[in-house]
Amino acid sequence: MATDDGFGRGLSRVLPAPVRRAVDRMRSTGPAAPDPAGLDGDRRSAVVDCALYVDGVRQPGDWDYREALAAARHARKAFVWLGLKEPDANELADIADTFDLHELPVEDAVKSHQRPKVERYGAMTFVTLRTARYVEHAELTDTSEVVESGDVMMFIGEHFIITVRHGDAARLAPVRAGLGDKHELLEHGPWAIAYSVYDLVVDGLIEVAAAIEEDIAAVEDSVFARQGSGRIQRIYQLKRELMEFKRAVMPLQRPLAGLASGQLADVPSEVRRYFRDVNDHLTRTVEQVVYFDDVLNSILSARLAQVSVDQNNDMRKIAAWAAIAGWWTMIAGVYGMNFKYMPELNWKFGYPVFLALMVAVSLAMYRAFRRSGWL
Repeated sequence: MATDDGFGRGLSRVLPAPVRRAVDRMRSTGPAAPDPAGLDGDRRSAVVDCALYVDGVRQPGDWDYREALAAARHARKAFVWLGLKEPDANELADIADTFDLHELPVEDAVKSHQRPKVERYGAMTFVTLRTARYVEHAELTDTSEVVESGDVMMFIGEHFIITVRHGDAARLAPVRAGLGDKHELLEHGPWAIAYSVYDLVVDGLIEVAAAIEEDIAAVEDSVFARQGSGRIQRIYQLKRELMEFKRAVMPLQRPLAGLASGQLADVPSEVRRYFRDVNDHLTRTVEQVVYFDDVLNSILSARLAQVSVDQNNDMRKIAAWAAIAGWWTMIAGVYGMNFKYMPELNWKFGYPVFLALMVAVSLAMYRAFRRSGWL
């Protein structure tokens, strides 16, 4: 298979001649890249991108992950970044055989909604993160969520890093684009990519926290306004979405703190400094989440108290109007008994006088109830 001149020069620069000839044979006899139709012919490949980095520089050309791994193992300061999106078990099994991945994290990587963690499997480290994205109100329907969550998992070895993404809450294309001129950072190997992914995910959490803060402020204003009308359903929805957000933020503290403090010896000391910066950002976000939880609890309690007060006010209004109507009912009931001898029964002005009396007493009662705050 013919290659462009840039790729040929890159290949000759990173590989010894025997290895280069072996890779050339692989490229001439096998597929240059995973079949876009998928391993079973019915599904598109989960491979989003495969890149080979040497001395902090991405090598030109389209790499198959088998060739890229072979090149990385025979070059100095080289590693492979393989990006996957929602792979199925069959495709991930083939990649696991190529990179010699442990079966337990491979099983976890097929599924989403994993708890954030850092686990060691021999010479490989498995990392999981929960991602989150704020959904703008214009995109919402009655059943939509304010916070959309997902997962990013990473297999990190000496010569490779494999990222597995579930959902679209944190797309990694900005990381690839941003690493183009960060050669000094990339010289530290796969953990430089891991830091960049952590940084992207935590930045996304910070944006979600800022958006939720605005929503909470809006709900708080509506609840404590003079004519408060904040719906309890909206407060409950925010609280539910905050709980979903907490599942992404709170469990991330311990594994990220471990990477920043040097508990994992594989993380280069220079990269560890970057992890500490990300950990500081996460700590501030955790403090925000705890504060949001307390504020929402206070708002919910205040709104429930308002509902109780409103119900009491309604009952007092009903009682006041019932008392006024009761006066009319009493007079009408007495004179509706049809007895022959009743006071003022034959009086010429009896009817208008009693009507005027009923109106006068009703107005007096209305004024008294208004003064007492019942109406």
